[in-house]
Amino acid sequence: MLNWPSELTLVFEKFVTCEYASLNKQGTPITYPCTPYVGDGTLDVSTGLTYPAKAERAWRNPKVALSFSYARGSGLTQPPTVLVLGHAAVRDANLQANTDRYVRATLNKSPDTYKGQPNFLLRRLTWYFARIWIEVTPLQILWWPAGNLNAQPQTWEAPQNVTLPKSDPEPQGQQPPAWKEPPVTWLAGLKRALKLGKPVLTVVNADGYPVPIRVADVRLEKDELWLNLHAGTPLQPQGAACLTFHAHPEIFTGQENLAFVGNVSSSGDTAHFKVERQLGDWSLTGTGLKQMLAFMGKQRVLAPRLKSEAARRGQPVPRVNLP
Repeated sequence: MLNWPSELTLVFEKFVTCEYASLNKQGTPITYPCTPYVGDGTLDVSTGLTYPAKAERAWRNPKVALSFSYARGSGLTQPPTVLVLGHAAVRDANLQANTDRYVRATLNKSPDTYKGQPNFLLRRLTWYFARIWIEVTPLQILWWPAGNLNAQPQTWEAPQNVTLPKSDPEPQGQQPPAWKEPPVTWLAGLKRALKLGKPVLTVVNADGYPVPIRVADVRLEKDELWLNLHAGTPLQPQGAACLTFHAHPEIFTGQENLAFVGNVSSSGDTAHFKVERQLGDWSLTGTGLKQMLAFMGKQRVLAPRLKSEAARRGQPVPRVNLP
């Protein structure tokens, strides 16, 4: 088991969301908020069996990153901002065990999300609870005490002889298409995103790892975004990039996330991001009724994929076993 600095463990355990970054076929970073869980010497995130794009990207390229820069809901006062560069191993060889773990973990970490939902309804959400896990072995950790990104980060490196676990074998057959078509135009989404606060910019470093970094400020100037960078930003952002905005309530009952890919150039403490397209999102906002309707809309699209995705792995559709 890796012995990362003990003061970081509370961040890994208590943060409701982290920014998980992986690379697509073209080498462009794709960053979305995910719920982090501490594994056995790993930091783990999951993705739905019915929308496995995060896992598919990790199979192709195991170089990934986790950024812990949004402390809302953690209960921690002035926690460090933490950046983890690591090696991903995809786990889908036992879908029932994966689903059982996710049900236990998410009901424990975010109980208010499911509060008031009858058990019979939760058991019908297999399309959501059926999971693929992505276990990330940290290889380098940078952290900024008290979240002061204008200071230089502290650094931890994994031992050179650390064992990098292999992923489970990739499933046979064709990966399912994106479950949600992205908007044709991105400007309306960007204006909505700018209301969510300071975004996370992800670029690729010289070693081929995606590096998500929280920016100091952002503003829209004509057809591009101007980003102010913190003095402690660990690299000069250049090239293919992803810009991710996300937010959730103190008590996690919904979320809003919007991500854009494009190209970034920078000089000194200023970067210029040109948007190429907006990605699909998993936002659940508004009243309980509005969220429920949006969730049911996702179910109509994703539930039919359950059998085919389980069959690709030679396994039966898992059950939702409530604790």
